[in-house]
Amino acid sequence: MSRPDQPFALYEKIKKSVVKDIESGKLNPDDKVMSETKLAKSFNASRMTANRALKELTEEGRIVRIQGVGTFVARPKPDAALLEIKSIANEIADWGGVHSSKILVLEKERITSILAQKMNLKIDEPIFHSIIVHRDREVPVQYSERFINPKVAPHYLSQDFSKITPSDYLLQVAPVQQAEHIIEAVNCNSKIQKLLKIKQAEPCLSLKRRTWSYDMVATYSIIISPGSRYKLVGKFMRG
Repeated sequence: MSRPDQPFALYEKIKKSVVKDIESGKLNPDDKVMSETKLAKSFNASRMTANRALKELTEEGRIVRIQGVGTFVARPKPDAALLEIKSIANEIADWGGVHSSKILVLEKERITSILAQKMNLKIDEPIFHSIIVHRDREVPVQYSERFINPKVAPHYLSQDFSKITPSDYLLQVAPVQQAEHIIEAVNCNSKIQKLLKIKQAEPCLSLKRRTWSYDMVATYSIIISPGSRYKLVGKFMRG
């Protein structure tokens, strides 16, 4: 085999070896995959070749690479309810994960003109604002930013959202009459990339949702998830 073909053969060999370990059960979902350095040494290859193999396996959804943590066997992507509003904690539990959350913002603010239009409120009226990162076994799977009309959930800021998710609480106190969803594929800004522990080029799913309760706009939410860790599935049944 000629020298130009050699790197190609090596990175394919590395890929096939990792896939074989996954399909045989030697490596299970969430198991750590050998590092670039160790793979390069094991296959007598360069780190660039090992990096290419791991990069392609990531793009194929076989593995997940978390900056500063390591490389892991990917789980089958969970199906997130699109038309149904469901707690992220329940979704994570349904796919066998362990939910935890990091609360970044939980405060009362004055509404801006853009938000006032979206929520049918007057400029400078008070609004509740929360930003929470939801995790599965400490791996971030969702960035959730919510703006809440205090009229429908006056005690929102006093809740312990490390024990109950905002969705669970809001469904209890403000039953949804109507919901609007806007879904886009996006590249996140650097702040959200850092919070989700993803690389700059990682595509994400953005779900913007408005809900109505008690004949008024109750919430406006921006929910962002890494494309490699999450997917949305919609199902509609006509009665």
